[in-house]
Amino acid sequence: MSGNLEWNKIFGAGLATVFTILVVQQASGFVYQTKTPEKMGYAVDIPEEGAGGGAEAVLPPDWGTLIPVADLAAGEAAFARCQACHTINAGGANGIGPNLYGVIGRAVAGHAGFAYSDAMVAHRSEDPTWSLDAMDHFITAPARYVPGTKMSFAGLRDTETRVNLIAWMMTQGSSGYAVPAPDPARQPGAADAAVEGEVIVGGADTTGAPIEGAAGQSTVEATPAAPPAADSAPTGG
Repeated sequence: MSGNLEWNKIFGAGLATVFTILVVQQASGFVYQTKTPEKMGYAVDIPEEGAGGGAEAVLPPDWGTLIPVADLAAGEAAFARCQACHTINAGGANGIGPNLYGVIGRAVAGHAGFAYSDAMVAHRSEDPTWSLDAMDHFITAPARYVPGTKMSFAGLRDTETRVNLIAWMMTQGSSGYAVPAPDPARQPGAADAAVEGEVIVGGADTTGAPIEGAAGQSTVEATPAAPPAADSAPTGG
């Protein structure tokens, strides 16, 4: 008889435990109600490039001014992030990317023995050679400049870092590449100066169209003509 009582106690305890678990689940579900979001995940607001209205235009580097004063040591240090995919020594082997010895001035997709992507081969119609501007654009954002390229590097957005890197790369087999002369149109403030130089002259805007109303009137008062001298000779009979 006592044995039956023991089993009844065990069975009852098990039922009580199950009942307690069910009650706790129901109670917690009632207290902590969750609402399924309309859209899964979190919305991240990333402004598009060029958004913001009056964004200042970024001028390309003035190579003739910047290359001679570039920090070559900093450029070599910047190349450390490229070494996982590229070599730059003379006769160096291709890796994930092609060997870059003498790349400035070299034909785009022109290094022998490397299997370039179709996108890079097609890009030769836009940039036949790796000029300073072409290299600068590519290093800034490879996938944006050459959509479909196999190069997975995100890019260097800092202009000074890119200039130092490209200047150092020129010392690795591209020292014969002719650096263009300094270009005042590429120097800081040149774009603002060009806008300020568009002045209104003679009651017309920069398109040549006349300006109506008071704004089109000259701000310089006309000087009245001097009366003829009393002793001037007659011009005719």
